[in-house]
Amino acid sequence: MRVLIAEDDLHTRNGLAEILAAEGYEPLLAADGRAALALFEQQRPDFVCLDIMMPGRSGYEVCRQIRGASASVPIIFISAKSEEIDKVLGLELGADDFIVKPFGVSEVVARIRAVTRRCLQQRGAASSVTSFRMDDLQVLPAELRARRDEQTFELSLREVKLLELLWRHQGQVVDRGRIFDHCWGLKHVPNSRTLDQTVSQLRKRIERDPKAPRIVQTVHGVGYRYEEPR
Repeated sequence: MRVLIAEDDLHTRNGLAEILAAEGYEPLLAADGRAALALFEQQRPDFVCLDIMMPGRSGYEVCRQIRGASASVPIIFISAKSEEIDKVLGLELGADDFIVKPFGVSEVVARIRAVTRRCLQQRGAASSVTSFRMDDLQVLPAELRARRDEQTFELSLREVKLLELLWRHQGQVVDRGRIFDHCWGLKHVPNSRTLDQTVSQLRKRIERDPKAPRIVQTVHGVGYRYEEPR
């Protein structure tokens, strides 16, 4: 899922890109309004994050033009301007949400996931399945969530991709290279530690016993596997 980030401040732009990449998105970066519009036309991203005060074209102008081309692509304004009138104007122009700088990582992740859910639900699902079970865990791709009994677990886009890949190949070993290609993309340079950390964090949330996992099982030296319990 591609996300256009239009932000003239390099530190903020790269910070947002790092947060989104860690969640499993492909960031498209623009340093001004004109570059943002050009990227939108070329790449047709799944949603857009816009700063308001940018050189070339303001975020308001960019939002207005994007809305003229697409009524449905989600837009989030990210700006240091916090006055109520700015929020109202942004929302009247068709923005879906408004985040005020400075912001925390957890706030950005929560808002991005909320927008992603709307994107996926508009499409019908994250994939051809609306839900699937792994052991006693029900995974809901379009909601970026999993459930067990009364518990609900928030999932990133990348974690959903990983679980679905293992579920679709249950009983088979999925090697690390295939996992990287599917969950990180072909352009990503594989790093074993990155994958292991992702799996470790996921297990802490979804496994009943992370030290004896039943859902994401390690096959040493090769990759991971999910095997339906008998």
